[in-house]
Amino acid sequence: MRILGIDPGTVTMGYGVIESRDSETTLIDCGVLSTSARSPMGERLVYLYRNILEVIDNSRPDIIAIEQPFVSKNVKTAFAIGRAQAIAILAAADRGVPYHEYSPAQVKQRVANYGASSKEQVQEMVRLQLGLAKAPSPSDAADALAVALCHLSEMHIDDILSSQQ
Repeated sequence: MRILGIDPGTVTMGYGVIESRDSETTLIDCGVLSTSARSPMGERLVYLYRNILEVIDNSRPDIIAIEQPFVSKNVKTAFAIGRAQAIAILAAADRGVPYHEYSPAQVKQRVANYGASSKEQVQEMVRLQLGLAKAPSPSDAADALAVALCHLSEMHIDDILSSQQ
């Protein structure tokens, strides 16, 4: 199974593609789509949409996992991330690829076994789970890989639970 993880943002959108076969998970690709914070929001969203479609077309994922915005003190930032999340959902629907959404706490729980893990702990677990010499860079790409690994973990849990019924 090939999974595309997306860490949405309107200035930087991280993406990471993993493939899982039997008990082995490998990194296929990761990176970021970057826009200028000074560009109008509409231009940034069009750029992100067109380029995430290209990532989908090139990587041919079976499923897309998207991180949900974290609402803390900065509601404006959460709304911007929500716009980028909507672009990722639209791109998945446009290409007919099923998608799942995960909260930041779910991603941390599934990848690092602790829902309040630090960014560095999650990045280290991504490195270890993918057998990499160093953590993927930039951090938005590592975060996107964590979202993909979260989905993989959710699938394993669902398989276990369904086999016990």
